[in-house]
Amino acid sequence: MIARLTGTVLERSTSAVVVDVGGVGYLVHVVAGAEVPPRGQEVSFHTSLQVREDAMTLYGFTSAAELALFELLLTSSGVGPRLALAALSTHRPEVLRTAIAGSDEATLTAVPGIGRKVAQRLVLELKEKVGSVPGLAPAEVPGTGGPVSGGDPATEEEVRDALLGLGYSAAEVTAALTATRQTAGDAADRLRAALRHLGGGAV
Repeated sequence: MIARLTGTVLERSTSAVVVDVGGVGYLVHVVAGAEVPPRGQEVSFHTSLQVREDAMTLYGFTSAAELALFELLLTSSGVGPRLALAALSTHRPEVLRTAIAGSDEATLTAVPGIGRKVAQRLVLELKEKVGSVPGLAPAEVPGTGGPVSGGDPATEEEVRDALLGLGYSAAEVTAALTATRQTAGDAADRLRAALRHLGGGAV
């Protein structure tokens, strides 16, 4: 098992990095937007080696929390490495954990490839396990320190659709909704608060 990999960046793309370790180039699949240094510089990844009959694939993460959540997601039935990587490419680990702990299906279904049924299964199978992921602040769940998905779910879905329609990424929308969940008022008030958070100024 390869648990950690440190070497020199040979090639890089949005989804993979080739790392030279002692003259051997390792292809490492990474989350979209991973902070990878330029070619020729040293890089270090926490890694997970996934072995199948026809392939051995290495997944790399810049933090132990990302790795731990990736491997936790793989324990859910029907979730493979690509879908787990897509989840971490869409949301930060703490956002994913909070969504699972709080049964926030809207946040989970923002991940490409995760529909309502998969989101429900993630919540059912992992809700009691996400609290043990190392490196993350405890997730707040209803009745234990504050609501995760405060407000009307229909309002949240309406605001999410509006923000996505304005061209914001799923990750940006989730961050804005998480930051404004205590906003009082209707969907228009929530949307204005989210836009302010996203840098749109007073609207």
